[in-house]
Amino acid sequence: MPKVASGKTTAPKAKLLDAFNASITFDKELYEEDIQGSIAHVKMLAKQNIITDTSKEKIISGLKLILQEIHEGKYAFDIGDEDIHMSIESRLGKLIGDDAKRMHTARSRNDQVALDFRMFVLKNNKKLVTLLTTLIKTLLNIAKKHTTTLLPGMTHLQHAQPINFAYHMLAYVSMFQRDIQRFEDSFTRNNVSPIGCAALAGTPYETDREYEAKLLGFDGVSINCLDTVSDRDFALEILFNIATMMMHISRFAEEIILWSSSEFRFVELSDAYSTSSSIMPQKKNPDVPELLRGKTGRVNGNLIALLTVLKGLPLAYNKDMQEDKEGVFDSVQTATISLQILSQALESMSINKKAMLQATKKGHLSATDLADYLTTKCGYAFRDAYKLTGEIVAYADTKATDVSELCLEELQKFEPAIKSDIIKTLQLETSMNARNSQGGTATCSTLKQLEYFENWLSERDG
Repeated sequence: MPKVASGKTTAPKAKLLDAFNASITFDKELYEEDIQGSIAHVKMLAKQNIITDTSKEKIISGLKLILQEIHEGKYAFDIGDEDIHMSIESRLGKLIGDDAKRMHTARSRNDQVALDFRMFVLKNNKKLVTLLTTLIKTLLNIAKKHTTTLLPGMTHLQHAQPINFAYHMLAYVSMFQRDIQRFEDSFTRNNVSPIGCAALAGTPYETDREYEAKLLGFDGVSINCLDTVSDRDFALEILFNIATMMMHISRFAEEIILWSSSEFRFVELSDAYSTSSSIMPQKKNPDVPELLRGKTGRVNGNLIALLTVLKGLPLAYNKDMQEDKEGVFDSVQTATISLQILSQALESMSINKKAMLQATKKGHLSATDLADYLTTKCGYAFRDAYKLTGEIVAYADTKATDVSELCLEELQKFEPAIKSDIIKTLQLETSMNARNSQGGTATCSTLKQLEYFENWLSERDG
């Protein structure tokens, strides 16, 4: 079967053109979607009496045989076929003869590639949601065990206030929940079929786009064919959603890297997800979170690349849009393995509660509680209480002790109205549990957040 491009051009092609023009080396990834789309298309053509039932059955049988050949590794992808669509059509012609030529009736490669690529994106949209759900379940399992485990909450990477480790984990659960919602919103918005739009203006054949869309699992069909064949918003959205998700993963990875260092010792990654130095035998390197952090730049680049490709394109399809797929394939693959390995690494990670507790005794984490005490119990305006608390903290520093460990007599030197209840107030666990407002770190509040996320998951599973 001759190349489709030979219809107008007759001069011999430059030898380099095949390598430069062809997309078969990467768009073969779409073979399942292409075959699935073609099967639905010929069913519609037969239903509308555009082709015979006999042709339909021969084409479908041939396409199923091609799918089997690919799965069994017996199919030859030839760069001379240019893309996956012509590759399959060419092979079909060799298998069933002239009936293969009827398959492309009432469609163009423009709406065909838009269909294949959209189906690929939507399929992987669901796959990433499943992997994110698994990650959230892993984090919730960790959180359930640590609703009373103290560690320093930080701002500017400086010790700020005491929180519990479950609360910290739930902060990431919140991020990943938003990621799921973004993926699902994108799925709903983009689950419309482009097939039947043909090159850009529709087709004169009496087709049934709604029927074909239903066969393929779409909610409906696109409205404007000119927009449809050149629309890659669905690809941009999955790239943006992946980039945002990987940014969240990267932030988490950065904390794991810090926490696993000798300075923190909050966590230890298992040997299965760590490496050693080639020269320093004592070292255990956090390669998994470091690679997760690094791969974030990769998916960001894929998003910017496609935005740049599309920014100046006139309607409708342009060959530039062939550059839409490799970045998406790469980002989907990167996101998939990143979610899988992060879940596994977290499941086997050890948590050092003692080191976390020791860290809370540095940095005067209950200083705000002292200022609040002076305000509520001693009649101070908050700014005056803030200033006096600073003086007390400076005094504690001279003694190389934490403000929570000062005795009553020492505190009363600064304000005689301070009573013995201050000792309990300044205890780190008391400080943490005092923050029991909605969304706060108190254990009772953390448990409510855990319940919310578990109910959310249960409703989804149901």
